[in-house]
Amino acid sequence: MDYWQKAPVNRKQQVLIATMLDDRIPLDHPVRLLDEILAGHDWTSWEARYHGKLGQPPIHPRVLASAILYGLIRRIRSSRQLEYAINHNIDFMWLVSGRSIDHSTLCQFRTKFKKELKTLYRHVCRMAAAMGLIRLMDVAVDGTRVRARNGRHQTWNQKRIEALLEALERQWEQQIQQAELEDATDALLLDDGEPLDRLPPELADLRERQTRLRDLLRQAQEADQARRREGIDPEKNPAQIPRTDPDSRVLPNKEGGYAPNYTPVTAVEVEEGFIVSTAVLADTAEQMAVVPVLEDIHETFGEYPQGVLGDGVYATGETLVALDARDVELFSPLPGPDIEAENPAEREDPTQPVAAGERERLPINPQTKRFDKSAFVYDEQADRYYCPDGRPLDYEETKSEARRGQRVTRRVYRSADCSGCPLIDQCHKEGTRRGRSVSRDIHEQRRRAHARKMATAEAKARYAKRFHTAELPFALIKEVLNLRRFLLRGLPKVETEWLWSCTAYNLTKLMRAVARLRAEFSKIAMASV
Repeated sequence: MDYWQKAPVNRKQQVLIATMLDDRIPLDHPVRLLDEILAGHDWTSWEARYHGKLGQPPIHPRVLASAILYGLIRRIRSSRQLEYAINHNIDFMWLVSGRSIDHSTLCQFRTKFKKELKTLYRHVCRMAAAMGLIRLMDVAVDGTRVRARNGRHQTWNQKRIEALLEALERQWEQQIQQAELEDATDALLLDDGEPLDRLPPELADLRERQTRLRDLLRQAQEADQARRREGIDPEKNPAQIPRTDPDSRVLPNKEGGYAPNYTPVTAVEVEEGFIVSTAVLADTAEQMAVVPVLEDIHETFGEYPQGVLGDGVYATGETLVALDARDVELFSPLPGPDIEAENPAEREDPTQPVAAGERERLPINPQTKRFDKSAFVYDEQADRYYCPDGRPLDYEETKSEARRGQRVTRRVYRSADCSGCPLIDQCHKEGTRRGRSVSRDIHEQRRRAHARKMATAEAKARYAKRFHTAELPFALIKEVLNLRRFLLRGLPKVETEWLWSCTAYNLTKLMRAVARLRAEFSKIAMASV
């Protein structure tokens, strides 16, 4: 007796009653939900990108977009792997109605429709809002690092690019001399009808390489100038320009070390965790993305969120002013010590010393281990500061410096005499002879008010929602959607690739919500029978 199970169907046996492709997909399969959701989108703008009359009948953009998004949900990002799935997986076959789509078509489509993809992304967000899944109370804004498609060590600095350009110039001169000699010989022996001013292929290739290297040199020079403004010596630590994806920047990796990276930024609503806005930066200036993200949310939903939750990098004076103008509240800790709601430095008469029993509560800067600037009180009418001992710090000079990608002007105030002060050990670095100084810019007062607000229990409780809300989408996109390194090069294409992933992420959440509601409705309907 044969031990092994018999095959239920012989591969070569004829089937009398053909099975429909639709019969192979269960009614509650996720691919049906995805197809149903995307069917409700207006694809007119996508269709307008096609000629409409010339060439073979194209595949409808809804079919291609559905295949790419469903592939992302199934952890398939490569166009070649997606082509294989379309030809071999039943659910993909059902989704594309049995079409055979090659990887080049998928790859070209993925990068061509960035503007139209934004409309699809917003369609998914608005559908979630209509279902009550997005309420726009608070949104958590945060950024992460995703590796660029550029080798870790494939970078050039300014000196390296200049050396390569010099070598190309010498090669160019040699090729020109050889070409002129050949042209003179050809003119005597034959005339092939080709114009003499057309560059031979090898010279055209050299010219293209020179142009590309000059662009890289310009980027390296600008990056070195930026480093010089920030106090970094480019001779000792020159800027590194990625060779194959020069739009990216060498940044710290989340897992350690340095490599060419991009910085995707998302805004996530805190109720259900939908991504309501997204952007990609080529540097680390995440605070610069807050206002564009808010405007994008307003364009999608017709309103701003009530609050923005972000880490300390977002609490800049410029951001606070911009959010005040939009009636949006920021919940973000200021860099520095945790200031109590009642700062003992804020006393009725700042010319008098802080009470001895209150001095232990004065804010200490965690980096310098000395009194923080918030321990000094500013008298706006007199335009001077007072230290915890009640001594005045008068205006000394104005300084301008680059900070976080912006030019900041600061007024510096300094004490004329700190000798004999009982708090000098908590205020001065050891060996410092000059009086203690503090500085302020035009946003100092607004930041002080923000620090007092963040010291309240209500603000801390509201801000605590940021940690899980902001980090979870990045974790899921990197782990579940398998996006730890971009496939495309150049900032515009990387932005499009990130938008595809965020759309797939929101689609997954929307599909689960719809499936959950249908299951609950079915349960209620069965109970009422």
